[in-house]
Amino acid sequence: MSEAEFKFGSQVAFAEPAWYDSRNGSPYYNEHHVAFRNQMREFVDNEIIPFVDDWEAAGEIPAATYGRAAEVGMLAAVVGWPDDVVGLPPRPEGFDVFFMVIATDELCRCASGGVVWGLIGGFGIGMPAIVHFATPEMKQRVGLPCIRGEKRIALAVSEPQAGSDVAGLTTTAEDKGDHYLVNGLKKWITCGMYADFFTVAVQTNPGSGMGGVQLLLIERSFPGVTTRAMDCMGVKGSGTAFIEFDDVKVPKENFIGGVACLLRNFVTERIGLAIQACRFSRVCVEESILYVKRRKAFGMKLVEQPVVRYKIAEMARHVEVTQAYIESLVARVVVMERRGEDWFNEVLRAGAEAAICKVQATKTFEKCAKGAAHLQGGNAYVKGNKIESLYRHVLSLAIPGGSEDVMIDYAARLAFGGDDAKSKL
Repeated sequence: MSEAEFKFGSQVAFAEPAWYDSRNGSPYYNEHHVAFRNQMREFVDNEIIPFVDDWEAAGEIPAATYGRAAEVGMLAAVVGWPDDVVGLPPRPEGFDVFFMVIATDELCRCASGGVVWGLIGGFGIGMPAIVHFATPEMKQRVGLPCIRGEKRIALAVSEPQAGSDVAGLTTTAEDKGDHYLVNGLKKWITCGMYADFFTVAVQTNPGSGMGGVQLLLIERSFPGVTTRAMDCMGVKGSGTAFIEFDDVKVPKENFIGGVACLLRNFVTERIGLAIQACRFSRVCVEESILYVKRRKAFGMKLVEQPVVRYKIAEMARHVEVTQAYIESLVARVVVMERRGEDWFNEVLRAGAEAAICKVQATKTFEKCAKGAAHLQGGNAYVKGNKIESLYRHVLSLAIPGGSEDVMIDYAARLAFGGDDAKSKL
């Protein structure tokens, strides 16, 4: 076989995950993953990347794009392609969690946090609780149109005074017999401006901490629900919002589940954020290599400078370590699912590892974005440059889903005393 037949995608070193070089193989990926990857690559290259700048400028992704993301299987893959939602195409042969890794990773090649979050951000964290814990009726009423790209959903957890401190939530849901009466304010809600449905964390027993946290489905059409846009430094196009609930009556049938549902949701959310940060880091490495090969300074190309080569190799080292950690963690989830085990029973261990993995990925992203910006100098400070865009998105991954310091402490508390970790995130 020719060299070209062995390779896929960019030929720049470290620009693609190692398994894309078919000569090396992988214990995690097979021909079904390859076929899905090829499908995702074509979709992103032809229908996402050419329009990134326009969508970021407009602050919104066209509705038709969600439909196309559904048609090619991206949306279903991100939330596990549920086989009990009637009306979805059948799962691809060999489907597992690595399809989610591939879909997210390929989309992140667009190098736009706003486009990624706008397309799968709110959906990818708002929908899993519906997929795994909702009633059959809710899965059909909410899950089907969202996975088809016809409706939008968002996860509403963070509040002005309670971000990573989920136990401190103050949005209340008072039991009124046949409905809950919800009051409170949510902040930094990805896709909040466009969502038709909100998966909302509420406190049903004020003062009880995590023990009183529950998940409810609140619909935008309910009286008392209002949203207001937030102008953030990054993630343009994702519709980040304040959401206010003022005496919102939520039918009892919109109850999703208790705090355990939220804990599992955090595991998949943090893995997803790690995948995003890793591919964004990879883009930084690729852009850096391309730049230093053509840029001259002090009479020679930058690539001829040992300090430059060292900087890029360090970036690549961190990216490859992060990729390996993500794949190792996902592989264990796949094995448990194939054995028919409920990996949710391992949520504390999985939660701690997902937290560490997210921190590894976001710190890698910070290192790579900073390194790439320093290598490009003033060029990285100009709008329209991928590195300028990515550098603005470092905090958008380091903070959401549990800020880095909180995630590290969570894993440490689990290591030193599991019982203490159960009461916190």
